[in-house]
Amino acid sequence: MKTTFQSGRRGFLKRSALTTAGLFTIPMANFAHTKPMIASDNPYLIGPLEGYAPRIGTLLSTMNMMRNWVINTVKDLTTEELDFQIDDKSNSIGAMLLHLAACERYYQLNTFDEMEWGSWDDAIKKEWDVPMKLGEEGRRQIKGHAIDYYLSKLEEVRNITKEEFAKREDNWLMISKPFFEGKLTNNHCKWFHVCEHESNHNGQIKFIKGRLP
Repeated sequence: MKTTFQSGRRGFLKRSALTTAGLFTIPMANFAHTKPMIASDNPYLIGPLEGYAPRIGTLLSTMNMMRNWVINTVKDLTTEELDFQIDDKSNSIGAMLLHLAACERYYQLNTFDEMEWGSWDDAIKKEWDVPMKLGEEGRRQIKGHAIDYYLSKLEEVRNITKEEFAKREDNWLMISKPFFEGKLTNNHCKWFHVCEHESNHNGQIKFIKGRLP
C-alpha cells in the first residue's frame, strides 16, 4: 500500500507540475481558438482579434493600444507645436511621429518581404531614410506639417501591417534569422521591438509636450 500511495502521489505531483507549466493541458493553439475574440475597437482589451491568428492578433492588439496612446498625446497639437525643438540637437514631435512610421515600414520590408535591412530600392529610401535616421537632415526637412499629415502616414503604414498580419499563421512569428547583435532574432521579437520603440518615443513626445512654450 505504501508503494502504491507513493507512486500515486508522485504521479499526482508530476501531473500538477506539468499542468502548471502548460505541458499537460490542451495545446495552446487549439485552446486559443476556443476563446472569444477581443473587440478591436477597444484598445484596452489585449488579446486575439477576429481575422488574425491568436498570437498575431494579440500582438496587434498590443500595438493598437500603444498607437492609441500616441495619438491621444499628439492629436490636438498645432503645426508650431509639432515643429518645436527643445534645442538644436533634439528632434521635434512631428519628426518622431514620422520616424515611427518609417521604422514600421522598414520592419515590414524586412519581415514580410524578407529583405535584408537596407536593401530596399531608392524610391523607398528617398521616402523613408530621412525620418528613419532623423539627425540634422530630419531637423531640416521634417517641419511645416499639420497633425493630420503625420497621423495619415502612421495609418497608411499600419494598414499594411494589418493586411500582412492577416495573411500569416502564428508559426510565422517564430521564424528566426540573425539580426540584433548578429544573434538569431525571430519575427515576434522584431515586432515587439516596433511596439516598445513606439513606447519609448511616446515618452519623449510627452516630455517635449510638457515643455512647449
